[in-house]
Amino acid sequence: MLSALLGGCAHLDGEVAPHANWQPTVTEGAPPHAPRPAGPPLVHVGVNPSWGVPTVEPIGLKGPRAVADSDGPYLLDTGDQLRIFVYGQPNLSRMYKVDHAGKVSIPLIGPVRARGRTVYQLAAAIRYSLGAKYVRDPQVTVDIQENRPFFILGEVRNGGQFPYVNGMTVKTAVAIAGGFTERANEKIAILSRRINGMVEVIEAPMDYVMKPGDTIHVKERLF
Repeated sequence: MLSALLGGCAHLDGEVAPHANWQPTVTEGAPPHAPRPAGPPLVHVGVNPSWGVPTVEPIGLKGPRAVADSDGPYLLDTGDQLRIFVYGQPNLSRMYKVDHAGKVSIPLIGPVRARGRTVYQLAAAIRYSLGAKYVRDPQVTVDIQENRPFFILGEVRNGGQFPYVNGMTVKTAVAIAGGFTERANEKIAILSRRINGMVEVIEAPMDYVMKPGDTIHVKERLF
């Protein structure tokens, strides 16, 4: 279980625009003279009103390694269920869920941004806010109790939102959704994943390992 126990004050940076610090990505193994991208990945992001999750219209797809190489600390987002413990404060210590705005609402201090933060950073933010006015030298621990769900749509029998299973693959997601329809492309699916405020889109084979919050779109086969 991932835990963060913070004992000192932390300075927290503000929000950063998704593309403000974008750096070009060079494919592993590319020669030094290989051309670099001129701007951020070309991905159009919208919102599905029925689910409240990102929907993606890919303009240029990346290969599976493009997302895999961006692995790092787990970043919180909508749907993550957290156990927040404040030592000596039973009224504050309980289960919380990251809402659609990417925040958790804490008694006394109100909404605190969780989206895009690690559990360590969220614990620091809560500690800072509590310590500023309400609790002397608060000790805060944040644990992930349940990861956010994944989403699957397209050529599957029962598309929708489902609980994430650790280590699951695209094939697992399809099975959870009732299997393929007769028209489905059973080899490749479109996978979208939010990374550092941007949505990355790849063509993922069936054995590709998913992460919490991924959206899978099973396309219709061409023939």
